[in-house]
Amino acid sequence: MPRLAAASLAGTAIEFYDFFVYGTAAALVLGPLFFPTVSPLAGTLAAFGTFGVGFVARPLGSVLFGHIGDRHGRRPVLVASLLLTGAATVAVGCVPTYDTIGVAAPLLLLVLRFLQGLGLGGEWGGAVLLTAEHAPAERRGLWTSFPQVGPALGFLLANGVVLALSATLSEAQFAQWGWRVPFWAAGVLAAVGLWLRSSLAESPGFLEIDDHARVPLAEVARDHWRLVLLTAGALAVGYAIFYAVTTWSLAYATERLGVGRTVMLTCIMAAVLVKGSLTPVFALLGDRYGRRPLCLAGCAAAALWMFPMVALLATGEPLLMFLGFLGAMIAFITMFAVIAAYLPELYEPRVRCTGAAVGYNLGGVVGGALTPIVATALVEHGGRVPWGVGAYLTGIALLSLGCFALLPETRPVRGAEPVRGAVAEPVRGGEPVPGGEPVRGGEPVRGGEPAADATG
Repeated sequence: MPRLAAASLAGTAIEFYDFFVYGTAAALVLGPLFFPTVSPLAGTLAAFGTFGVGFVARPLGSVLFGHIGDRHGRRPVLVASLLLTGAATVAVGCVPTYDTIGVAAPLLLLVLRFLQGLGLGGEWGGAVLLTAEHAPAERRGLWTSFPQVGPALGFLLANGVVLALSATLSEAQFAQWGWRVPFWAAGVLAAVGLWLRSSLAESPGFLEIDDHARVPLAEVARDHWRLVLLTAGALAVGYAIFYAVTTWSLAYATERLGVGRTVMLTCIMAAVLVKGSLTPVFALLGDRYGRRPLCLAGCAAAALWMFPMVALLATGEPLLMFLGFLGAMIAFITMFAVIAAYLPELYEPRVRCTGAAVGYNLGGVVGGALTPIVATALVEHGGRVPWGVGAYLTGIALLSLGCFALLPETRPVRGAEPVRGAVAEPVRGGEPVPGGEPVRGGEPVRGGEPAADATG
């Protein structure tokens, strides 16, 4: 398990590095370089639009790679998705700007961002399932938290490279060629990730499936569509918080408040570092007290903190901005530390790779793709304190809170026999079981029969 968890963590860190470095570049330099014919605001919105395309592509990637994962195994997904994302990221660093090739520049950027999202849409499902289906049931939350640390490491690595370049290069040098360096570095990181994953064994949960789904997406759409919608709505707040802090606030503070780029990157990175460090701690709490209680607590905390966060951001004071970001990141990780265990446990093994990945990445479209665009537009029509952004984020938190309230608990409890016929299965034919309580002390059961024990 330690070797597997380390390989999953490294792989997700590398893939999310690729994804995040684009978001940082979009907030800082892509607008003037690729959309110079419009106003600064419109250029930022256009850059965030290409950023959002990656989120739109992620559910499509989860369908494509989910099919491979449910039909042919979780391991091939990890290799193919890493290759695709790495190649697309390196190519972004080679695209000429608008001044060189005109309108072809933003179009190429759009295509490559789409390919980035396609690869990342398959990465999460493959890495999480391979870890979850190897892990012992009573510590599944802990072991699956390691792939969840990967995004924090990827973000810190991406922004650390940008911060180092920003501190050592002049504005002109950074705009001319410095911003490309983090994209080129993705090629080296992808090679390291492929080496780490080359020796991983296939998931026992996949090997135990006797009857593989012929068209996993069709089964998910027919039998689990309500579960997919609930999980997407539940996860939207996590994406909204993360990208409001890491992408929108970076553009807002540097452009509207005049805060230095280095100061903002340092504040955001410090908050994300704490978030990454706390991930295994909250995952252990999920193993002890359940997945759903932590998710509900995180949503409630997010709903209460969004207005204070934007007020602290609007001060432009580094310490106060950091405190605002820190509170948001703690609310975020309270939920997302256990999601990697929670989602696989909600879906049956034969369609788990497709169902869990599609639900996870649809949440990214709702919360991640729209948040920087909507928040930037709301700021333009508000005062110095972006209360509209706070209201928007609070609304998403309440939506997610309602979706989590409709989902069941799935945490397996060690030491008791499965209860035949009890209400323990999260979904039956795609319907959440009304009023169902989890089986305390047993694995979930489907129609009275014990479920496959891959992930409970």
